[in-house]
Amino acid sequence: MIDPRASKSGFYSGSRQPGRPMGGIGGHGPHQMPGPISKPKDTRKTVKQLWVYLKDHRGTLLFIFISVLLSSILNLVGPYFIGKAIDDYIIPGDFNGLMRMALMLISIYILVSLFTYIQNRLMIQVAQKTVFHLREDLFSRLQYLPIKYFDQHLHGDLMSRLTNDIDLISNALSSSIVQVFTSIITLIGTVIMMLWLSPLLTAVSLTVIPLVFLFTRMIASRTRESFLRQQSQLGDLNGLIEENISGQKVVKIFNREKQEIEEFEKQNTALKGIAIRAQIYSGILPPLMNLLNNFGFAVVAGVGGYMAIRQIITIGVIASFITYSRHFARPLNELANQFNIIQSGLSSAERVFDVMNEPPETADSPDVAETWDIRGEVEFREVSFSYKPEEPVLKNISFHIFPGQTVAIVGPTGAGKTTIVNLLTRFYDVESGKIFIDGIDIRDIKRSALRSLLGIVLQDTYLFAESVRDNIRYGRLDASDQEIQDVARLANAEQFIRHLPNGYDTILTEDGSDLSQGQRQLIAISRVLLANPSILILDEATSSIDTRTEKYVQKAMLNLMKGRTSLVIAHRLSTIRNADLILVINQGEIVEQGNHQQLLDKKGFYYNLYMSQFNSKSIQTLEV
Repeated sequence: MIDPRASKSGFYSGSRQPGRPMGGIGGHGPHQMPGPISKPKDTRKTVKQLWVYLKDHRGTLLFIFISVLLSSILNLVGPYFIGKAIDDYIIPGDFNGLMRMALMLISIYILVSLFTYIQNRLMIQVAQKTVFHLREDLFSRLQYLPIKYFDQHLHGDLMSRLTNDIDLISNALSSSIVQVFTSIITLIGTVIMMLWLSPLLTAVSLTVIPLVFLFTRMIASRTRESFLRQQSQLGDLNGLIEENISGQKVVKIFNREKQEIEEFEKQNTALKGIAIRAQIYSGILPPLMNLLNNFGFAVVAGVGGYMAIRQIITIGVIASFITYSRHFARPLNELANQFNIIQSGLSSAERVFDVMNEPPETADSPDVAETWDIRGEVEFREVSFSYKPEEPVLKNISFHIFPGQTVAIVGPTGAGKTTIVNLLTRFYDVESGKIFIDGIDIRDIKRSALRSLLGIVLQDTYLFAESVRDNIRYGRLDASDQEIQDVARLANAEQFIRHLPNGYDTILTEDGSDLSQGQRQLIAISRVLLANPSILILDEATSSIDTRTEKYVQKAMLNLMKGRTSLVIAHRLSTIRNADLILVINQGEIVEQGNHQQLLDKKGFYYNLYMSQFNSKSIQTLEV
């Protein structure tokens, strides 16, 4: 079944081409504008937002922290007892005492392993539950973002944030938090034990710390920026791949395989270069830390040996101290090794929260209308709109559609026809002027109620990779099988559906590519019929099908239009001869209006458009 969280009204039967800007429903719209992230954002803000998801697991995290604390303390006790064993049992030759100490050490390290297993298991559960809710919230946010946001962002990049970035966050949470806790506690505990055993040797050991912080600080900013750029470039590459797969027919028709491969190689090479730099920066720290720690270890061994010769400290203390110096080096190395994962996880979290921080569609007013006695009257009153500043698409458009009327909109490409639909559906809001339905400003109507009034059939119909039955049921999710068959019969779709391998239960390929354009349109019309809208919008619904199939589709559309207010955006002027009113738009303005015969008699703009299509002597081939 199709996800019930999707729009329940089913008003939208069309499609935007995946991975490509669509400008609302189609036609004129803004260009895509995303670019690579050039600098890191606010880490503190990202961590704060991530904590919102983690704080629901505060009890479990507290238990994990206690487990980490206990295992770290036990680990710190071990080296001390090793030194005691040397001084108290090995040098004096006390075999029984040595066995007791050995059994104690075995018990300690068994408990350490048990606590480590518990904390890792619990942290994995916390991480998976956290990203589960994070993934759900991100997907939900995408459902409520305005169409404008999708027009301006690569769809492949958004997919990358929902998949790759979420996985990187999960990896960072499950592997890094426990490790960071353990390393910090071990580091602090080790310093305490080292000071207790020998302040002088401790001072010698800590000489490497300023160097560690210096190099870490130098490398940190470059590593973080490189990982941000890597994730951004990966999103761009995913967008290219998704577009290429979706547009394979176009690629092959125009023999652009070579160019597509070259473009992929270009972006893939860019990703390789960025990824190499990111990994090089992140890989510098571990060997550098090892070098510094080994240097410190050699100094401690030399000074400690000298002190033992002078009988300032015992051999056991030296053995314990050398072990602690290793303990001191290990958490530093582990922190360096986790730095890569932490940086990648934070960069991914930033990208995810970038989307989640985007404002959704403007909220409905508290006193908006939801239901009333729908008549289907539509009025545009001095409406102006532009996708970009100083580039108006509509200029003071005004017209009135009475209940049950069929009104057609014609005009050249880019004249603003589809923008009228985008504004009526509130995919975009008007900049000036007002739009009314039944005398109510559409901004005073709840969006879900407004869109449930509208049924839209587009030129390019989108079908899901589900059964034919489920694709029709998308118009109304609680519809029965009998209702689905009734609307398919009314839309003239049942005949071809019956001939499919499994009838209504036939699973379609993505976007219904295994059906003809006309068959996809008939399913789309069935879907809108099932939604039973009060106002119908046909956006060039027959422009991409052949003349014979058009007859079946037009018959289905006539059934669909009965008793409904209809707004028809026409490509073929022959399909709108019987419209009650025809609006002719050019450069964002209504230049003519009237019925078909009245406009022909005027011999104006509409007449020229009409004659360019039907007069074989005309050399004018304007696209409408």
